[in-house]
Amino acid sequence: QVQLVESGGGLVQPGGSLRLSCAASGSIFSHNTMGWYRQAPGKQRELVARITSGGSTNYLDSVKGRFTISRDNAKNTVYLQMNSLKPEDTAVYYCWALVLGLQSWGQGTQVTVSS
Repeated sequence: QVQLVESGGGLVQPGGSLRLSCAASGSIFSHNTMGWYRQAPGKQRELVARITSGGSTNYLDSVKGRFTISRDNAKNTVYLQMNSLKPEDTAVYYCWALVLGLQSWGQGTQVTVSS
């Protein structure tokens, strides 16, 4: 069992920045993939970015060049730096982990981009 605790959401103006953090605890093994999903009202949950324990990354096309995912393996923590935020980035962001074929989810953190 993996526990994920997110922090860093909030309200920001268009063009602003936010940094999300997710700390993992429990049965975290050396080989895993962590990432961030988001879900806006009335829409399906979508993968925003993910990163393997080796550092390989994937991004949703609409966030490429604006968002950066990174991780600190020593701290079992993954980060999402979000720059040039747009109103369409407004959603609940969920931390996600894939360990030995099992998925775990955080509780979600609200990100609202509005003037």
